[in-house]
Amino acid sequence: MTEYLIRRFIKNADDVHLESVRLAYGKLSSITGIVCNILLFIIKFVIGMISGAIAVTGDAFNNLSDAAACLVTFAGYKLSAKPADREHPFGHGRMEYIFSQGIAFMIFLVGYNLLKSSIERIITPRPAVFHPVVFCILLLTIAVKLWMSRFNRNLGTRINSVAMLATAEDSRNDVLATGIAALSMLLSAFVGSFPFDGIAGVLVALFIFYSGFGIASDIISRILGRPAEKELCDRITERIVRHPEVLGVHDVVIHDYGSGMKLGSAHIELDQRMPFAEAHEVTDAAEQEILAETGVRMSLHMDPVDLKDPRRDYYEQLILTVLHQVNENISIHDLRIKEENGVDSLSFDVLLPFAAETDTDILKAKVEEALAGSPNPVEAKITFEHGYTEEGEA
Repeated sequence: MTEYLIRRFIKNADDVHLESVRLAYGKLSSITGIVCNILLFIIKFVIGMISGAIAVTGDAFNNLSDAAACLVTFAGYKLSAKPADREHPFGHGRMEYIFSQGIAFMIFLVGYNLLKSSIERIITPRPAVFHPVVFCILLLTIAVKLWMSRFNRNLGTRINSVAMLATAEDSRNDVLATGIAALSMLLSAFVGSFPFDGIAGVLVALFIFYSGFGIASDIISRILGRPAEKELCDRITERIVRHPEVLGVHDVVIHDYGSGMKLGSAHIELDQRMPFAEAHEVTDAAEQEILAETGVRMSLHMDPVDLKDPRRDYYEQLILTVLHQVNENISIHDLRIKEENGVDSLSFDVLLPFAAETDTDILKAKVEEALAGSPNPVEAKITFEHGYTEEGEA
């Protein structure tokens, strides 16, 4: 069904880097969500009125808020697709994040109202009426929400849309919420005096709060600046090292400005004896290839490497041996060696995983102690840094 809708309503569906295509995905997601959620609201509201189940009625208004959220989200898609201008040279992609916060706020509001009503129902219980036909219809609405969750997750994954993925998560929680409401109705048929309905309403409200909190925290994390996805960084690195002249890649940084606008930088190691013009051709070609394949606009910095210096491998292995005794995930890069007055002057960067609770002063002391046993006197300039990609890798 999802593939049919994509083929039917989205032209050039595979060109997800185009804003027109992303907007078409957003329109399909929003219209589908509005239609399905309004139908679910009507069905659940009628069921709630017939059965007197407050959990079902509350879940109905949750669907109505979902329909309104789809309208808000579609407005976000439209604004996100606006091209860059003088005031916003990086485009308007982050508008999607702002509008997604609106979804989270509406979810919190629905959860609060349902929680308040459910607590009142626990204090003053009223029996819910069980109807087999109504119960079966309620189960069908669960199937619809389950499909909507998979539908939006499929679309959101295709175009890497935080709003669609948030909608998918919200639909998934709705499945759990409606399931609890249906279970409370079934239990009420056998134990009418116990306030199953009110308790179920509280549980549904907690699920709604959980959904809203998850969406809000994810959006805040994106606005603050999340680590770049490891898969994307691996693709960029793999694309760079296809050039045989490239000896290594490090310090990969990706800045996310929303849909269709990612800027990045990385350091690539090249033989220091390579002509400057040739080195520029390699970096320029890699930047263009990355843009074509991933949509990320990269700026590559060239680091010179002296392949003919026999001291390089010796010092690199010595330093790594010391560091890996502390944490095997620590790595080094940009090792440069200069000889001044009989002293080997070393400078290099040490990449520390965020999970490594290591005192840099202790690390520096261990490395300097190991280097002191080298054949030549050594002075070391060490720069400690963290990665900007997932799992602390770069």
